[in-house]
Amino acid sequence: MVIYFRKDIWKIIEGIGSALKSKEGSREGARLFLCIILASIPTGLIGILFKDWFESFFSKPHWVGGMLIITGLILWLTRFAKKERKPIEQMGWFDAILIGIAQGIAIIPGISRSGSTISTGLFCGLDRELSGKFSFLLSIPAILGATLLEYKKMDIASGVETILIGTVVAFGVGILALTFLMKIIKAGKIFNFSYYCCGMGLLMIILY
Repeated sequence: MVIYFRKDIWKIIEGIGSALKSKEGSREGARLFLCIILASIPTGLIGILFKDWFESFFSKPHWVGGMLIITGLILWLTRFAKKERKPIEQMGWFDAILIGIAQGIAIIPGISRSGSTISTGLFCGLDRELSGKFSFLLSIPAILGATLLEYKKMDIASGVETILIGTVVAFGVGILALTFLMKIIKAGKIFNFSYYCCGMGLLMIILY
């Protein structure tokens, strides 16, 4: 993910540097960084306060199925999202906080993190590409935070080779998946995933 969005991450670094030096620079990067910080606050609070409760859903497959159906409905509703197409310069603090809340709620099994955050961005009237980029860039601090929280539980020494192989495979698959998904987001076709989510959700409810 960091590799795929390296240009955007570099803009953020440039924007932070310019802001610290009080120089004219990448305002876009600085604003993007500020929005990511704002969005990360509700995500972190929800994660800390409700993590155990949300994770208890893993023992209730029918509930997970229901959450998948909810994810599908949210994705399907993006067909009727606002057509404003706001760029990062017009993205407000309230937009960022709403997307952060959506990411926090996505701790619930069955609720898609990327699906909910991208959809929320579209409902806020953000540009399609910006909704996708912001969703994935926002996941970086969330993943790092979750990794730190779970670090003590990891048994790294007993499976270094497995971890390395998994990392390489995940990297390759991740790049392909991001490329494919960003094309779908730009084309405004993300609602197509709704049928898969609803179908899988119904299947889980029927089987369990």
